[in-house]
Amino acid sequence: MLFQNPLLSAAALAGFAVAFPANGPDALPEPNLFPRASCSGNTATTRSEWCDYSIDTDYMTEAPDTGVTREYWLELTDVTVAPDGVSRSAMAVNGTIPGPTLFADWGDTVIVHVNNLLTTSNNGTSIHFHGIRQNYTNDQDGVVSITQCPTPPSSSLTYTWRALQYGSTWYHSHFALQAWEGVLGGIIINGPATANYDEDVGMLFLNDWDHSTVDELYHEAQTSGPPTLDNALINGTNTYDDGGYRFNTTFTEGTSYRIRLVNGAVDTHFKFMVDNHTMTVIASDLIPITPYTTTVLNIGMGQRYDVIITADQAATADSFWLRAIPQSACSENDNEDDIKGIIYYGSSTATPETSAYDYTDSCGDETDNLVPYISKTVGDSTQTTLENAAVGFNSDRLFRWTLNSTTFIVDWADPTISQVLEGNTTYETSNAVITLPNANEWVYLVIQTTLGVPHPIHLHGHDFSVLAQGSGTYSSSVTLNLDNPPRRDTAMLPASGYLVLAFETDNPGVWLMHCHIGWHTSEGFAMQFIERHDEIAAITDADRLTDNCEAWTAFTAEESIIQDDSGV
Repeated sequence: MLFQNPLLSAAALAGFAVAFPANGPDALPEPNLFPRASCSGNTATTRSEWCDYSIDTDYMTEAPDTGVTREYWLELTDVTVAPDGVSRSAMAVNGTIPGPTLFADWGDTVIVHVNNLLTTSNNGTSIHFHGIRQNYTNDQDGVVSITQCPTPPSSSLTYTWRALQYGSTWYHSHFALQAWEGVLGGIIINGPATANYDEDVGMLFLNDWDHSTVDELYHEAQTSGPPTLDNALINGTNTYDDGGYRFNTTFTEGTSYRIRLVNGAVDTHFKFMVDNHTMTVIASDLIPITPYTTTVLNIGMGQRYDVIITADQAATADSFWLRAIPQSACSENDNEDDIKGIIYYGSSTATPETSAYDYTDSCGDETDNLVPYISKTVGDSTQTTLENAAVGFNSDRLFRWTLNSTTFIVDWADPTISQVLEGNTTYETSNAVITLPNANEWVYLVIQTTLGVPHPIHLHGHDFSVLAQGSGTYSSSVTLNLDNPPRRDTAMLPASGYLVLAFETDNPGVWLMHCHIGWHTSEGFAMQFIERHDEIAAITDADRLTDNCEAWTAFTAEESIIQDDSGV
């Protein structure tokens, strides 16, 4: 069983995967939207095994050599949709929101062809594979102004990377606010798991939604603060007033189901639950963890959790509410009490009468519960950086975020990686560059804020360790957890608090770090690391980079293009 996108159309089938040996096929096989795994085994009772590898394998240093390439074709188009019964314009991937899921096996090579058919003149694009570390493939990270120029309308760009991690994540545009106009979809990389389950039901996206586009709302966000959105969607659908319909699926009593949760919201922290049921959490972001159980799960913007739910409640009811509850402590939503789906048992079609679990409205993280299955110790820091996050009005009376008084601004037409290839070693202050010249050293980063607003902090190119996270001001008296601390790629900076991260300089490239609230990214809450500068040119496809930038330059020569955001 796979959760199906309610907006699935024939166009979605254009995003099929074709798997073939790395040296290429003589003839492509028939389209296969959900390709079979290339490994045998990994049954309901042996989920800890994958090919000749197990959950005990250190995925940071080893991966299967499958010799298989998975190839996808994605088309970005303007569409008119009514996911909750209210019609509006949006953007879609192969005609759907969310777009088709990309499947691979641990160790596969993934090729994604992205064709920009958006018609609005300002719509360049890119695709970022969120949480994919891009080991030694920094130029495939898909971030405009950092690793590429925008891909202009009527042009395409191909991304190639290796699936050296496994688990659940997502792809999304990294151009302006496109990710929250609908340019997003799931990624499933098959591999071992830390607990057994019967069926994998695939991705479950949680997205906030408004009846105006995010581009239309951006003016309000800049002048008055984050707007209150009208609704939210579960896998692309929900109800509003008397329109739309609810996400629903059917469980079989006694069967256990793996659900791959993604918070793809622009500015909504959710608590997720299924009434009467307990969840076993087996992964956070792309990190396998020691399983733990919960009835209510915090999930911040950009975060992912893999959970297992067993259908063991037939004695209590035959239908249950599945809930994604926005937390008003972070942001408001006009439909916060009615963002629900339905889990049916057997042939039931009854409207649920179940009740939600008790919870406290809050924007917490799951940090205290996260124990990485593969244990790692964090080394001593060779460089510690303290960044203070704040917000204020610029000279145009528009909100802009700062880190240590610097609002992040980069140029669509002059990505940082191009500057590296040109030999640059100095950068504009507004580029917010931190250089990390040496290999295999530990870097500590402290981010703190005095403002009562939490922020999901996402780092590209790395999983990071969460050494500390708390309220108040950071000081040297704060105890750092160096013994197998939680690892992930997106963690919450608490309101009026601090977050201490650590990562190792084991991946040359130009890597963005930013708040994953869409408004805040566009308003300058970001910085970048240039890691092992002298090694970047050798791992960069300079022709691909240059050709795409020349296409963007030619496009902007014909069109009036205005960059009114941070550039990422």
